[in-house]
Amino acid sequence: MYQQYQQPHSYAPQPLRRWWQHPALIITALVLLPPAGIALAWTSRWDQKKKIIATVLSGLWFLLFVLTPDSAKKSGDDAKSPATVATTAAPQSSAPAAAAPSPTPAPAMPSVVGTPFAGAEKAVEALLDTELTALSAYADVTLPADHTTWVVCFQEPAAGSALASKSVPASVHLVAAGTTCPAEKGTSLKPKSTPKATPTPTPKPTVDEDDSGSTSGGSGSTSGGSGSVGTVHPGAFCSPAGATGTYNGRIYTCKGPAPNRWRQ
Repeated sequence: MYQQYQQPHSYAPQPLRRWWQHPALIITALVLLPPAGIALAWTSRWDQKKKIIATVLSGLWFLLFVLTPDSAKKSGDDAKSPATVATTAAPQSSAPAAAAPSPTPAPAMPSVVGTPFAGAEKAVEALLDTELTALSAYADVTLPADHTTWVVCFQEPAAGSALASKSVPASVHLVAAGTTCPAEKGTSLKPKSTPKATPTPTPKPTVDEDDSGSTSGGSGSTSGGSGSVGTVHPGAFCSPAGATGTYNGRIYTCKGPAPNRWRQ
């Protein structure tokens, strides 16, 4: 009898292994770069148990690598401290350093008030490279060309001031020999007299036309015994009743109704 032919079992082809799934590469990464090696281990074809073991071992190795440098550094610092102390303490036994030379103080402005200009000029120009400027202490006195005998009343800079450099400007205010120094520079030796103020005239009060008319009418009535008062102003108050007057050739009579006025 013929044996029945059996077809061989068909198996699914295994997927190709990628280059990053190679065991040698994964183990190297687990040792040299644990985080990357752990990631590659979980993408490999290893079973679950191998992946867990590789993760734990690589993680412990990574922690040991991270924590070890701090301890080594600390121990190195401890070992270095005695040597540092010895090195620091050694220079203390050396001789003290020489003191730095103190700077030369700046010259001070001499006091020249009360001295003639010739002496003040020599004293100031001995310290400065600039010329001493001469000015008149009085505003209304002109300084002559030859003022060597004039006396110093004010000086700038003030006496005792430090001269920072030899180019500092200096000046003095002078008066003629025998003349008293002013209280302040720039005042007048002979002040001008102040003119008296002219009084303002008082304006005369203005008189109202009606009031002037009534006054004239009254005075006219008082002075005129015959009843005629001369020239009057029409419409002005008047007295006594019945008095007469003229205005521009016309005759006006003092009459009512009250009050009495000059009327035609």
